[in-house]
Amino acid sequence: MVELTLPENSKLTVGKTWPAPLGSANTKCFKIYRYDPDGGSKPRIDSYYIDLDSCGPMVLDALIKIKNEIDSTLTFRRSCREGICGSCSMNIDGTNTLACLSSISEVKNEVKIYPLPHLPVIKDLIPDLTNFYNQHASIMPWLETKTSRPKKEWRQSIEDRKKLDGLYECVMCASCSTSCPSYWWNGDKYLGPAALLNAYRWIIDSRDQATTDRLDELEDPFKLYRCHTIMNCTKTCPKGLNPAKAIAEIKKLMVERKL
Repeated sequence: MVELTLPENSKLTVGKTWPAPLGSANTKCFKIYRYDPDGGSKPRIDSYYIDLDSCGPMVLDALIKIKNEIDSTLTFRRSCREGICGSCSMNIDGTNTLACLSSISEVKNEVKIYPLPHLPVIKDLIPDLTNFYNQHASIMPWLETKTSRPKKEWRQSIEDRKKLDGLYECVMCASCSTSCPSYWWNGDKYLGPAALLNAYRWIIDSRDQATTDRLDELEDPFKLYRCHTIMNCTKTCPKGLNPAKAIAEIKKLMVERKL
């Protein structure tokens, strides 16, 4: 009989518990994944009890409070605190989202926080996004033109501009791609929802003149067609975008150009 075992660094251990401050009446427990690959120890779950009366309303506020006042070794990414930069993406209460947009009050009982799934962990809540960004770069996320540059700007009608709504708002947080089982299985070949949504954004841009080249580049058994319309990407997107629809539109264009 085949015996299946988990990698050594995937076995979680119970970490340290940081008790609530004395006299605090309104507290909540935050269970946070901790792991330092260079430290030689196994991943662990540390528990932090936070006084909510002295904390902001968002999960990111709690993380900043923990780092500033309780445990300075806690490591995570953050920047804008407004859902624009995409830096604070992580798995909160079982859902990939942005910590700055995730309200503490929306999580019942204890708040469980992990790094984005199925990515190498650099430290604690920071995943390695190197492959993710390389895939984004591969779809040429810029305007490609072949005619001479206009004196002022590349003009676009109001109707054509509206086609970009629901696409350009992507903040590249990787929440959608890391929620996709197809990306878990074939992340080295399948571009994933985020890259493909951005690819579609440039494919349908009326100012772009490399549509054929872009579609040719995606004509591959893995880059595009590993999407099986599971819809996890659309469900988890913290910006309310629909990567699954964008991928379906690319597939539609692939068929139409062969008719």
